Order: sequence, then structure tokens, then C-alpha cells
Amino acid sequence: MKSSTSAPAFAHNPALLAPYLTLDQGGKIQAEYIWIDGDGGLRCKTATVDKPVKDVAELKEWNFDGSSTGQAPGHDSDVYLRPVAIFKDPFRRGDNILVLCETYNADGTPNKMNHRFHAAKAMKAAAEHEPWFGLEQEYSLLDADGWPLHWPKGGFPGPQGPYYCGVGTGKVFARDLIEAHYRACLYAGVTIAGINSEVMASQWEFQVGPCTGINMGDELTIARFLLHRVAEEWGIKVTFHPKICKDGDWNGAGCHTNYSTKEMRAPGGMKFIDAAIGRLAEKHLEHIAVYGEGNEDRLSGKHETGHIGDFTSGVANRGASIRIPRHVAAQGYGYLEDRRPASNIDPYQVTGIMVETTLL
Repeated sequence: MKSSTSAPAFAHNPALLAPYLTLDQGGKIQAEYIWIDGDGGLRCKTATVDKPVKDVAELKEWNFDGSSTGQAPGHDSDVYLRPVAIFKDPFRRGDNILVLCETYNADGTPNKMNHRFHAAKAMKAAAEHEPWFGLEQEYSLLDADGWPLHWPKGGFPGPQGPYYCGVGTGKVFARDLIEAHYRACLYAGVTIAGINSEVMASQWEFQVGPCTGINMGDELTIARFLLHRVAEEWGIKVTFHPKICKDGDWNGAGCHTNYSTKEMRAPGGMKFIDAAIGRLAEKHLEHIAVYGEGNEDRLSGKHETGHIGDFTSGVANRGASIRIPRHVAAQGYGYLEDRRPASNIDPYQVTGIMVETTLL
């Protein structure tokens, strides 16, 4: 891990923007179109809409320069945005909205980064089983230079131990930013379930769910967008890299995936959980292929992970590929936790393959 070149000084002054946000909008609203780019990151741009929007079908299809986002060549650069979900905008408030979009090529085919299209087909095919998901999104905070927030430049803080769910100066960092993100998610309509500081210093987690089917990917994507946008105001960078520090005794970052079907959630559901685990074992390598770039550095068999080359499962075992919570084993029904996905997953790829492997 190396420090990048120095970034420009940043000073956020919300008082400058505040008076403009109180101006009347003349009955029009602002719609922030959001999409996943060619690197799995997020992009956005704003459109004026003539009146408040009640349904996503009221919104226009738009386009952007895909050659500038890694999604199209320069000689055929138009990529199209098709709105699929709307959320309340916690930054502009009022009737203004966030608009999640799928991306399509000029010939009408899904763009290479449009994994939502394929996941939606899987969710539709498995709808009778009512798949639920809950994702535990870990992430790390960096300063403007790209160094872990409040770590000594070129060095390390005290060893792991006091940071997980910590309280007090020197144990937690940027709690104000995290609280702001939490409230932004609640306002927007994201099913955020909770937050906690994580094992590594300046590492945090938020949980989204339970969400049904394709809604899981939609809500996690918007929650990630909100995190980046809130962090802008603090001059702090967010990274979903699964192993930002390979030197020393430091945890990586994952996106543990909790999964169940209506059969698993009913009394006697353990047999369906066991059957799903058996199918997941057979497709271990196929899952690893879409469980995040750089995951081989995280899934080392250390730091509460199983080894990337092995598939294991167990009750309350945080070193296993699949963990069955102890209360689930005791009551005989509930859900499973796939601990293999890295923090930088595409949620549509992961939820889609979970359904395809266990139900289709």
C-alpha cells in the first residue's frame, strides 16, 4: 500500500449552497440519473422533469457518452439509460428524485456492465420461491491522498482489536459521515438495516435488507451512490477494494450475502438450506469468478475467511465459505450466509448466480 501524490486542499462549506436549495423550482423537479460504469463504479447526471414523478414509467430514456465511461468505443459512443427504480433525493429533497438506470447499447442489447438485465430474468424465473437477500457491505475510508483515513502517513495505527464496534476517540473514525449516510439511506427509501465500525481501523459496514429479488441489487447500488455522495462533502474517499492493506495483520473487506427462500424460512426449512449448500459446493469456482476482483488477496484462510480454493460450511463458523447462524441450526429453518463475496461485487451478479445455482 503506497500513498498517492498529494491532493488539493478541500474545504466543504454547506452554507454556500444552502440559500440556493431554498429557491422555488417553478413546479419542475431534478432527476439524478445513476448508472454503473465500465469499471463497476457509479456515474450520474441530472435532468429537469416538468412535474413530480409518481412512477418510473413516466421518465424518459436518456443517453450518455459511453466512450468516457469505459462502456463504448469512440466511433459508436451512445449508451442509453433506461430508468428502472426511483428513490427520494436526500440532497435536493422536496419532489426531487434519484433514478437508477440500466444501460443499453445503440442496437438495443444490454451493455456489457448491465448485469441487472440478466439477474432480473433469473429473479422472474424463481419468483415463486420468494428469494430474499441481505447484504453486509464493508468498505474503507481514505483521505484525499488515498491513504487510510487517520492512519499515520507511511505507517500503521495500533493493532486490530479495539476498532470493531468501537466507541471513543482513537477507536472509531468519521462517525459523523457514517451517521449522515445512514440518514440519507433512510430518507431515500433504502432498506438499510444497520451500521457498525469494522475490524480494521477506518473500516465500516452497513447492511441492506431483507430485500426481495432484484430489489436487493437496486437498493445496494443506491446505498453505495449515497455513500460516495455524502463522502464528497467531507473530502473523504470511499473504497470497496477487498484488501487495501496486504502488509501486516489487517482484515480485508467483504460483502457477506445472506440468502433464503420461502421454503428455507418455513419450519423444516433446514433441508432446503442443506440442499442449497450442496449446489453451491458444486459451483464453487463459478461463484468465485463473479465474487469480486482481488478476492484472492482477501480469501486467504485467515482473518475470518475461508481459503479461495476450498469450499466449506459450518454452524457459526466465520472461517467457512457458508455460515449457518447458530439460531438457524437450533430452530431448523431460516437462512444461510455466503461469506465469499468481496466488498467490490456487482450485487446483480452475486444475487443472480445465487438464484440460478440453488433454484434454476
